[in-house]
Amino acid sequence: MDEYIFNVDNGYLEGLVRGFRSGILARGDYLNLVQCETVEDLKVQLQATDYGNFLQNEPSPVPVAVIDEKLRGHLVVEFQHIRNHSVPPLSTFLDYVTYSYMIDNIILLITGTLHQRQIGELRSKCHPLGSFEEMESVNIANTPAELYSAVLVDTPLGPYFKTCISQTDLDELNIEIIRNALYKAYLEDFYKFCQDIGGTTAEVMGEILQFEADRRAFIITINSFGTELTMDDREKLYPTCGRLHPEGLARLAKCEDYDHVKAVADFYPEYSAVFAGAGTNPGEKTLEDKFFEKEVEIT
Repeated sequence: MDEYIFNVDNGYLEGLVRGFRSGILARGDYLNLVQCETVEDLKVQLQATDYGNFLQNEPSPVPVAVIDEKLRGHLVVEFQHIRNHSVPPLSTFLDYVTYSYMIDNIILLITGTLHQRQIGELRSKCHPLGSFEEMESVNIANTPAELYSAVLVDTPLGPYFKTCISQTDLDELNIEIIRNALYKAYLEDFYKFCQDIGGTTAEVMGEILQFEADRRAFIITINSFGTELTMDDREKLYPTCGRLHPEGLARLAKCEDYDHVKAVADFYPEYSAVFAGAGTNPGEKTLEDKFFEKEVEIT
């Protein structure tokens, strides 16, 4: 029966997504871009793609920041168009996708308020996919506590704030702890949502979200060395929806240096390969680079 009524809610969107997918740059396009020596060459090459003349009205030389802004705008328009024409559970799924950008935007706003920066100035630096209605009223908040009580608890991330963050936590020392606590709650919630949907969504997104949860656990552990964060506090920040849960997370919580973390990764072939060859010497790929390569491989 689902196959017969699929087109009612999803037929238009499927055609739309297939069209967007056909516009993704192919290997041949990238080979042509590699040959470009100037931004003008880049603009000429892109004219034959779906990106068309998106830089046509920009005077030369075009700054990299402008190219990045235009590309991001292109993505946001397509994403919002799909979201505006979707119904649950797709609309809910797309909302979850935006939550990670919201977290980063909110952390930016909190950090700015702590440093007496103008909220209006900070809003221009926020990612458009992470915008929310309450951002229009953030100007009324002059302190992190006011930001929390007047704005944050009413955002889509409000439930995460209420369960893991309090007003007293909004100080400079706790900013990264707040970010990680929010990401933990978000990833676990998103993972449960995808598993409840089941099917391909659970399979594909399950792998992606498990990887992201494990990556955050590794990075949290490494970044905690030399700080006041205790092992117990560190363990509370680990998302529990990854492959490391529970044994791997228990081992990570007890790690005292990078070599101990690497030893934990050795129990998991996919992560052992990430740590292999990672370094900080010139010419070596950093651990973040290796994790990014793994993310690209998965997605």
